[in-house]
Amino acid sequence: MTSSVLPSTASALARRSFLGLGLGAGAALALAACGGATVAQTGSSGSSGTLKWGWALPTSWDPVFSSAGWDVHALSLVYAGLTKLDESGKAVPALATGWTYDADGTRLTFTLRPGLVFEDGTPLDAAAVKKSLDRGRTEPKSLVAPQLTQVKQVLAPDATTVVIELASPDYQLPNLLAGKTGLVVNPKAFESDAAALAAKPAGSGPFSLVSYVQNSKAVLRRNPRYWDAGAIRLENFELYPLPDAATVVSGLQSGQFDVAQIPGSQVEAAKAAGLEVQEIPSLVVAVLDVNTTKAPFDNPDVVEALKYAIDREALVKTQLFGHGEVNYQPFPKGYVGHDPASEDLFRHDPDKARALLAKAGHPDGVDLTLTTTTAQGLPEQLQAQLKEVGIRVNIEVIPAAQATQIVYVQHSKTLFTDQFAGRDSAAQAFQVLFGEQGLMNPGRTTPPELKAAVQQVSRTPLDSPDYPKALRAATALAVRTMPNVFLYSVPRLLARRKSVSPIPAFTVVQRFEGVSVA
Repeated sequence: MTSSVLPSTASALARRSFLGLGLGAGAALALAACGGATVAQTGSSGSSGTLKWGWALPTSWDPVFSSAGWDVHALSLVYAGLTKLDESGKAVPALATGWTYDADGTRLTFTLRPGLVFEDGTPLDAAAVKKSLDRGRTEPKSLVAPQLTQVKQVLAPDATTVVIELASPDYQLPNLLAGKTGLVVNPKAFESDAAALAAKPAGSGPFSLVSYVQNSKAVLRRNPRYWDAGAIRLENFELYPLPDAATVVSGLQSGQFDVAQIPGSQVEAAKAAGLEVQEIPSLVVAVLDVNTTKAPFDNPDVVEALKYAIDREALVKTQLFGHGEVNYQPFPKGYVGHDPASEDLFRHDPDKARALLAKAGHPDGVDLTLTTTTAQGLPEQLQAQLKEVGIRVNIEVIPAAQATQIVYVQHSKTLFTDQFAGRDSAAQAFQVLFGEQGLMNPGRTTPPELKAAVQQVSRTPLDSPDYPKALRAATALAVRTMPNVFLYSVPRLLARRKSVSPIPAFTVVQRFEGVSVA
């Protein structure tokens, strides 16, 4: 993330705020008197234009059943939560003007803005928020329910007050509720036809869905009822699947897209084509999901050998064209949870990898299958690197559309190439990566000491001087006790036409307040 293709002042400012991510996040605990209006709102005067974004379409427009971390970017176009994350990843007011905890951290009270409505004009009051959160907690097969297990009950004592009672102190909740877990769905929709939400969202976000063709295109229109509508300068928004790397630059040149995510291999081509390129720090990290219930990874020495066998510097150079950074842990440098003591923890050491394999009873090497959704690129480079230490890799390609079911639900694969998209809350990130029910923990086990460390993170106020220490301690423990093999941090590379104003550099959820098209 230290590569420098940042043309805009907005991106440079975001880099500085990212480096302090989380260190001042505790200020959010005392926002009860803060209105939270955005800077963009003060300078907005009307809206016009259409933005065409080549990024990704959601697995579902219902946040309760959305199965991909990436979905939050699209869902945040049509839904709003009590909070949202600012450019540095700190929870700030959204539907709520502020919130307060009680003295022991088990009762969280939000104050809603007066006069809120959903896109269809239905009142968005405390009762609606309660119903939406309760649905996420109790709906059978809800994918956000594991994030809300600490919630005892949600109360709506009056129209603008939401109270969340917790089983134990949890100061991560304002951040957690800024993501999919807290997006408020119109009860009128899920009480009448919940299944329809998969293709027809019912929210109160900056845009409303006008038309949708699955796996093809979503057309949205500015929602004048959005609480911060003055900050939205786009009248229309079109969302497309991630463009092919070979055609993304030509698609931007032709006007098929106005903004698109591009791989590192296309940065120079995009700049040569006269496009603006922004490299935005993100929480995305490439990782291998390791199933310790399957041989040979049921032996911890083989897991450790795998970690030492990989040349991460070579991966960054080849796979990201230098636009990224080697990482041995779930959080990037500059993030409050990044543990300096764990940098270079498993630096490339082929001799040590061979010795560990021999110790595990594999002096002549070992065979294993690497599952992926595409054979080219990273899997082939890993195959070549691992061969050098005696790990013979067979590459198995599965359809991307089936990966969630096969890998995250069935837990039937031994080793899988993955990317962790980051989460709104640090504790939520630990749950996904390392929790016993975590999607990216196919072995389904978590050491008791790591559970205790994550609990300590949740019950430490974000503005406490002890918070960084607690979070880094959990990180250090996780990378030493869990099998996940982290490879490198991945920045968000966005190319845009010159007619589009700079895209705000949000580290977690991409937002478009203030963006305009000439």
